[in-house]
Amino acid sequence: MVIDSAMIWEWVIKSVAILIFCTAGFAYTTLYERKVLARMQVRWGPNRAGPRGILQPVADGIKLIFKEELIPAKADKLIFVIAPVITVIPALIITGVVPWGPDITIGGRTIHLYLANINVAVLYIMSITSISVYGITLAGWSSNNKYATLGGLRSTAQMISYELALGLAFVGPILLAGSMSLQDIVAAQAKSVPFILLQPLGAVIYMIAVIAEVNRAPFDMPEAEQELTAGYHTEYSGMKFALFFMAEYIKMIAVSTIGATLFLGGYLGPFLNVAPWLGPVYLIGKVAILLYGLIWLRATLPRIRYDRLMAFGWKVLFPLALLNVVLTAAGITLFGGK
Repeated sequence: MVIDSAMIWEWVIKSVAILIFCTAGFAYTTLYERKVLARMQVRWGPNRAGPRGILQPVADGIKLIFKEELIPAKADKLIFVIAPVITVIPALIITGVVPWGPDITIGGRTIHLYLANINVAVLYIMSITSISVYGITLAGWSSNNKYATLGGLRSTAQMISYELALGLAFVGPILLAGSMSLQDIVAAQAKSVPFILLQPLGAVIYMIAVIAEVNRAPFDMPEAEQELTAGYHTEYSGMKFALFFMAEYIKMIAVSTIGATLFLGGYLGPFLNVAPWLGPVYLIGKVAILLYGLIWLRATLPRIRYDRLMAFGWKVLFPLALLNVVLTAAGITLFGGK
């Protein structure tokens, strides 16, 4: 493949667009969550900063930028500073393999609405998501704080419990599509039905596992403010704390995007043939629905003990994920499929 300057500029523009989408999405997902939680609790939520509170994320960002940043005297300063970066970077780059829409033509040039279409995209996603736990663990250890260290260790135990089930949840769509490429998985759903209809158990396992992946209630044991006074980021303030906050919400967007691609048909929807620009709109709409589900669970379910999560991951999620893989493979063998 010959790489020309136009192709390089295309990659740069796509990369910047994804980064802008993730960072802006992080800001306004926080507002979305606060508004949804407020309505569920029969109150208004943010309504002072701008019309209907629309500028609340801007106000929060300005506040965090100017907050004093503190580093404990006996902390490992280098690791303490690097840990938030290790946490947020995987969240930013994970969506690089997600197809956002069908190909479009601009000025006679075909533009692919994805940054990279690699044939092992699912393996890329699994490898990238497993990195962020190092940032959380290092943040807890480097703080020289027992509560923070316990939060980091809980994150490690949590990852061991759900990671296998999460990996197996990917296997169903892979078997049905015959490919690990997310573009091929979307194309396979265009020829049949959204995979959530063929993989309801896999979709449920995926959503439960990613709730633990993003440390959201009821699986927010690494933070557990009632027990660990905020857990792994107890000693963080200012922009370093904001990076952990950013990583959580950007990863919420990322796992919702991947879930929509795997099980809800991704960018597929009506009128794509005549208006291909609707692809990103459909995908963002599906992501908003999945985000609503994550927020709803936070408003509904209490936090469970972290040993209960480990038991649930090993004794319930993992066997169910294995069963789903076996049933999917048997169904493809008996009834045919790619």
